Amino acid sequence: MELKQLKYFIEVARLEHFSKAAEELHVAQSALSRQIGLLEKELGVELFQREGRNVKLTLIGRIFSEQAVIALKAIEHAKQMVDEYLDPERGTIRIGFPSSLAGSTLPAIISAFKREYPEVKFHLRQGSYPFLKEGIKNREIDLAFIGPVPTHDPDLHADILFSEHFFALLPEKHPLAGRECLSLNELAEDAFVLFPEDFILRKIVVDSCHQAGFRPFIPFEGEDLDTLKGLVSAGIGISILPETTLNGNLPVGTIKLPIIQPEVKRTVGVIVPKNRQLSPSEHLFYDFVLNYFRNRNS
Repeated sequence: MELKQLKYFIEVARLEHFSKAAEELHVAQSALSRQIGLLEKELGVELFQREGRNVKLTLIGRIFSEQAVIALKAIEHAKQMVDEYLDPERGTIRIGFPSSLAGSTLPAIISAFKREYPEVKFHLRQGSYPFLKEGIKNREIDLAFIGPVPTHDPDLHADILFSEHFFALLPEKHPLAGRECLSLNELAEDAFVLFPEDFILRKIVVDSCHQAGFRPFIPFEGEDLDTLKGLVSAGIGISILPETTLNGNLPVGTIKLPIIQPEVKRTVGVIVPKNRQLSPSEHLFYDFVLNYFRNRNS
């Protein structure tokens, strides 16, 4: 079994079409078909069902495809480890992050790191809370910033970098806008502008409202921070957001107020896999991040 055959097989499985796969791989369709045939002969099973010009994975083909993808990722990681062992300051790191850390936290860290290690490259992937955790486990990303920090996942090693409070974001004409702080139950009659139900930041806010004794009215939702802030700025409702999303980025026509009761906060940290060793470049960045926040918090 050759590595080339696995790459060909995975591309045909992805596109479900031999000629399209051949175009993507820049090989002749006859050569591609021959290599797939040799792979099937070696395995002793049919990996594809032919349906005219299209193909579908057989049951055993689907199982083999899942494992082949894992195997190729492991080989690519092994090669990366060798390359970075020779020169860890020229590696590439795949970083995952949530939108709530995109405004200031992540750019500040990468900027500081690049001043010391300018040749290291980054592939940045923004994603949801579940995506970040699964992305680490599935080797789609190497390291992820996340909040709150999942400290009890057996497949992840997690470090808490800092904790932050949530603030109420109000239109400047809101009746409570002149206050220095507020209790969350004072917003019980307001319309809330929050993320959709599957977002972790919404869960934190809704759970805090329940703790304060009310169920929030949420007529408006948005999947990005700018949308939420814009709706508040337009006077459509109020929102509850992490402090880092508002520092130096307060929308026109809004004010932020600390919430004193109940305490609404989250941990923010970094997660890496427990089941594989970090590459030299990844380890270089991981250690830098820990030291960066250790020095900032001291």
